[in-house]
Amino acid sequence: MDLTSYSLEDLFLSAIKSEVDSKAVYSKLAESVRNAFLKERMKFLAAEEERHKKFLVKAFKGNFSGREPVLPETSPVPLPEIIFPDEQIPISEVLESAMKAEMAAHDFYLSFAARLDDPELTKTLEYFALMEEGHYELLKVEKENSLKFEDYDEYWPMMHAGP
Repeated sequence: MDLTSYSLEDLFLSAIKSEVDSKAVYSKLAESVRNAFLKERMKFLAAEEERHKKFLVKAFKGNFSGREPVLPETSPVPLPEIIFPDEQIPISEVLESAMKAEMAAHDFYLSFAARLDDPELTKTLEYFALMEEGHYELLKVEKENSLKFEDYDEYWPMMHAGP
């Protein structure tokens, strides 16, 4: 991902905004799914995004004389967003969208890290990239599982009905 045309401030603001937006989607998913395991995984991802945001805000303040970041309505760097328009969309589609966003975040953090002169911050953003790749893998497994269960619902509509 070529980030050379963006300022360091734009990169920080994009990263923070991406983490805030991702946390919101994962939290909303956690509230809306019935599968207890998926619910816990979405809560885990939301918590990860919150920790990333906190670190990035602290790093922003360190790089910009203690200034608080003011997030734009849209990200200065075009990154894919997780699409979750309503509860009618199949969970597999939401997870597919989240997978794309996580891989874009992975690429973004690697490119962002390459722009920095601070070795500690560079290593942390490279680590974030690895974490985003891990999120992708977790979402991939959940997407595959959701497709199986969506198929069960299609062929056996009462699959989840109790006795």
